[in-house]
Amino acid sequence: MGEKPNPNANAKPVSTIGSSVIPIINKLQDIIAPVGFESFNISLPQVAVVGSQSSGKSSVLEALVGRDFLPRGCDICTRRPLVLMLEHCSVSPDDDGAEWGEFRHLPARRFYDFSKIRREIQAETERVAGFNKGVSDKQIRLKISSPNVLNMTLIDLPGITKVPVGDQPSDIEARIRKMIMAHITQENCIILAVTPANSDLANSDALQMAREADPKGSRTIGVITKLDIMDRGTDACNFLLGRVVPLRLGYIGVVNRSQEDINYNRSIQDALVREERFFHDHPVYNGLSDKCGIPQLAKKLNQILEQHIRMVLPNLKAELNARMVVVLKELRAYGEDMESKAEQGQGVILLSILRRYCEAFTAMVDGKSQEILTTELSGGARIHYIFQSIFLKGLEEVDPCEDLTDDDIQIAIQNANGPRSSLFVPEVPFEVLVRRQLARLLDPSLQCLRFVYDEMIKISHSVQATELQRYPYLRRRLDEVIGKFLHDGVKPAERMITNIIEIEMDYINSSHPRFIGGEKAVELATQQLKSSQEIRSQSNNDKTSTAGNTAGANSSRSWSIFGSKASSMENSSSRSVGRTFHDTEHSSDKSRSSSTIKLREPPSVLRPSEVTDHEAMKIIATKLLLRSYYDIVKESIQDLVPKVIMHYLVNHAKRELHNTLIQKLYRMWKHGRDLLSWDNIVMLA
Repeated sequence: MGEKPNPNANAKPVSTIGSSVIPIINKLQDIIAPVGFESFNISLPQVAVVGSQSSGKSSVLEALVGRDFLPRGCDICTRRPLVLMLEHCSVSPDDDGAEWGEFRHLPARRFYDFSKIRREIQAETERVAGFNKGVSDKQIRLKISSPNVLNMTLIDLPGITKVPVGDQPSDIEARIRKMIMAHITQENCIILAVTPANSDLANSDALQMAREADPKGSRTIGVITKLDIMDRGTDACNFLLGRVVPLRLGYIGVVNRSQEDINYNRSIQDALVREERFFHDHPVYNGLSDKCGIPQLAKKLNQILEQHIRMVLPNLKAELNARMVVVLKELRAYGEDMESKAEQGQGVILLSILRRYCEAFTAMVDGKSQEILTTELSGGARIHYIFQSIFLKGLEEVDPCEDLTDDDIQIAIQNANGPRSSLFVPEVPFEVLVRRQLARLLDPSLQCLRFVYDEMIKISHSVQATELQRYPYLRRRLDEVIGKFLHDGVKPAERMITNIIEIEMDYINSSHPRFIGGEKAVELATQQLKSSQEIRSQSNNDKTSTAGNTAGANSSRSWSIFGSKASSMENSSSRSVGRTFHDTEHSSDKSRSSSTIKLREPPSVLRPSEVTDHEAMKIIATKLLLRSYYDIVKESIQDLVPKVIMHYLVNHAKRELHNTLIQKLYRMWKHGRDLLSWDNIVMLA
């Protein structure tokens, strides 16, 4: 708190209009500022001061306030937007007409010494924008109460600069222009375009930017500064009358304090007196009294702002009411106020939050959530998609014989026969092969379980329990408990799925009414083999006689288990015997009696021999049996696995999650874990 100096004895109270509506807008400014106007997305009526560097913006603002309070220098001084809320107050006998300022970032601290206000503006600017010449778009909010001001809200924006200085980036001009345009493009913003009289109005940066934001010129006021330093014999009459650049709200001409006045600490009140004398004595300006002087500018700004507020107030009120409905609905979703239940204790609040969360979780799984998405599947619908479109279709696309070759089946049949030849399809190789194929159903079944588990985790994270957003620590602990709870539900489901597959593998029910059976399989296999032989025979008849003889020889072939044709072996043996006979025709009896027949050794690894028609029939029949039984078991698995997952994981979570959360989290709170501490509450922006 600063000490109150003696107020200026010459200060006179001023009349004000709009004293009822402008303070309301100022209060809204204070309410919305902490949230941020960008996130709130609402435009409040205010006046933005735009001008090039050293155009006299600061002098105009200080003249409107009647006090020196802005940083000054030869370089850029305004480096952060300064929101200046002027509040007219009546003269109080206790305060003796004192004026004071209050910063938004220093609430409840009043500055009666305006030189301290200047230092605080500079310090706050340096805190964010640095100690050199950098700029920032973060606002400084200052309210000044005085009996010598009119109610209005002004925003002093950084002056437009061309050449970077200090630590300014090379694109400083573009950044400042972007910052200015972000303010003046708002429909409810009145633009105060400041241009010095000793420059060409047609080339004014302020008017050029104002025209971009306000092409019709319906919310732009022009201010012509430094009228007293124009070349002798010239005046700004055409400027003030809007003949050069017309504006609907017109122009006001002012005389700024000179640098000499500032150096010698001449008061603003003295400067206003000299300004009044200048316009009164000037042969041109004395006839434009309504367009000249700081008092006229203050009055015009106050009137225009008040009229503008009254014009936009109905729509603004409707917009705020609509926004309040949305915000109140969101606020109710966060639960009741902590203080309102202080006497009941945090335990009641915790139980209420857990109950609401479990209700929202169950509703999302069942598809009864109030926030139903229309852009993508969510919640329980994704679980249904996993069952129907991923698991069921995935099993349908699997061929039970895709990894079984004819050689595999032939080897299995021959190994099952041992040293004998089977007349019919043996059961042992069928059971061995079908168990091997049924075992393949385990992996996709467990994958389906994992997919549903992942979806349940996603649902637990995406449940719109807005109350939990207030308590991030509670949310983290809740996610941990739910994660472990769902993981524990996976284990019995995994065991059950594994048992189902093992049960199907342990007992092959060849008496199933839908199973094709051996006789039917042999019948169908014989038909298929006969059809293929007819096609092959027709093809052979079309070949040459040599090919036909060869085909005839082949038709009566028998196959050795070692893979060589018997006829070939006989021919080879005949040739061998013939050669031996001629070679030994005149040999002695001793030599003939000593000759023996030697067989070749069996190979270490026996491969399947080429099949006979009978063996081909058994291979085809085995495939038919495999597909028939596999389809029966597959349909059973397609039905049982989703049921197991729903029972042990999904429905179990719906039934037991609430009790588990109470047991874990409520007990944790009872043992001293402060889950709802104010230190753990997050501020939502």
